[in-house]
Amino acid sequence: MYEELRKIIDESEKIVFFGGAGVSTESGVPDFRSENGLWNAKTRFHCTPEEIVSHTFFMNRTDDFYEYYMQNLVFPDVKPNTTHYALAKLEQMGKLRAIITQNIDGLHQAAGSKEVYEIHGTISKSHCMKCHREYPLEYSLDKSHWAEGTYTPHCECGGILKPDVVLYEEPLDNDLMMKSIIAISEADTLIVGGTSLVVYPAAGLIQYFSGKHLVLINKQETGFDGQAELVIHDSLGKVFSSVVDGIEFSEIPVRRKDEREES
Repeated sequence: MYEELRKIIDESEKIVFFGGAGVSTESGVPDFRSENGLWNAKTRFHCTPEEIVSHTFFMNRTDDFYEYYMQNLVFPDVKPNTTHYALAKLEQMGKLRAIITQNIDGLHQAAGSKEVYEIHGTISKSHCMKCHREYPLEYSLDKSHWAEGTYTPHCECGGILKPDVVLYEEPLDNDLMMKSIIAISEADTLIVGGTSLVVYPAAGLIQYFSGKHLVLINKQETGFDGQAELVIHDSLGKVFSSVVDGIEFSEIPVRRKDEREES
């Protein structure tokens, strides 16, 4: 099965990778609906995780949103894993044309990938809702910028910062969606990994693929397994470490949790 994937990669020239939460869980990033996130949401805020990361909740209960967000969606101390580095390697080889990700952690870029479409946004930036100035994640993590007694970061002008992630009830970025559609429609191989393909409209992107090879890699079955040429139910890291030679792991400078708490 791995040899079949290696053969597909070898003969492909326009690969697109479409990934979900399973790509980052191997770096230690939990799904925000994880047991801890679900418990925290229900016991602390009496809401579901989906309700908390919605536009309405952010606007009406901003401080509560940020408490949950900082504890369950922001993990600046994690590092890229085998899958991230393997995809960066394939891009360097001229095989991979684009990565379309539902993740917001920026780990693909940290591993060296250049053409990354973050269709659900990113935690790496925020913008002021008052003056629209942009800030990096490091600014939002600095407690000196938080409103007293909260996790809510504020701009130098006094306005509240909003993370550049796509919340529930908000539309996906149209430009990124168009780039994703074009990339998939022009691909000769589409590798889908770490996603159950149940979250729309992102999951609907697969319908634009008309190339030669559709590969699905996920630990559990998906509703699209029957449409794929190759289906592998295994961990992404195990698969990519077996089919991509010469993966080079670089040390990515990160701020550890204890360093964040001291800032």
